[in-house]
Amino acid sequence: MSRRNKITVIGAGNVGATTAHWAATRHLGDVVLVDIKEGMPQGKSLDLAESAPAMGFDLKLVGSNDYAATAGSDVVVITAGVPRRKDPKTGEYTSRDELVETNRKIVGAVTKAVAEHSPEAALICVANPLDAMCHVTFHESGFPKERVMGMAGVLDTSRYKTFIAMELGVSVEDIHGMVLGGHGDTMVPLPRHTSVGGIPLTELMPKEKIDAIIQRTRKGGGEIVGLLGYSGYYAPAASACVMVESIVRDRKRVLPVACMCEGEYGYSGLYLGVPAVLGAGGVEKIIEMELNAEEKAMLDVSAKAVEDVVKLLPY
Repeated sequence: MSRRNKITVIGAGNVGATTAHWAATRHLGDVVLVDIKEGMPQGKSLDLAESAPAMGFDLKLVGSNDYAATAGSDVVVITAGVPRRKDPKTGEYTSRDELVETNRKIVGAVTKAVAEHSPEAALICVANPLDAMCHVTFHESGFPKERVMGMAGVLDTSRYKTFIAMELGVSVEDIHGMVLGGHGDTMVPLPRHTSVGGIPLTELMPKEKIDAIIQRTRKGGGEIVGLLGYSGYYAPAASACVMVESIVRDRKRVLPVACMCEGEYGYSGLYLGVPAVLGAGGVEKIIEMELNAEEKAMLDVSAKAVEDVVKLLPY
């Protein structure tokens, strides 16, 4: 008798709860929502379960403060961690060093717990700083690199495609392209490899418009924070679910994923956003695109920015 896939989401905040929501509505499997705050994951999972008759999904939805509930998960999405905060007195934001150390402890503890209960799971890190937290997840889990990855490029690419569709007045489904590199200001959109219905983007839009879209993509998270006062969550959660679906349904999607590079693109021992085939085995293959000198130079800058943060880790 076959069983449904089991998906665990760690962190019942906006991103985590919305990831559970998207996963349920796409019928990806039973969902366990975990958080340290008592009542929060239980309440949100119950609320989501009560929407099932209206939305038409038959899944088991569980909220828990205990990692025992996550046992035997196929995929675990880690959204736990704190965002950068602004000090109301000084107006200064949490330093990068402080954020890395705080989230290293949180993500490290979470990873150990989920690895103990689900030793065969694929782990998708969503916590920030993303690329550095992938290193934490990899080291603390002891899992092979194929089963530890990060969600950043799927989100950055989704924003990039959204802005192109808005500018051209076309369907988002007809836009193909991706964003590589680290998650942040040094991400690397590739307009030379972007097309709309098979037509190169460079034939449809002047360079200054493309450059403006690239800048908006790089600042996409900040734009939403500026409007809401906190980070966005619909698009990040949906992007995580795209990765979950490709793994649990063995879809072999080619997606920009934060993967451990071991020689690809000239980097070794570094998590960086690169095109990868996601299937039942996790990261089944990293695809090496042919980059021109300008594109490779941008990727090198992005890799250096990631390395500078990773150096703050005790590994």
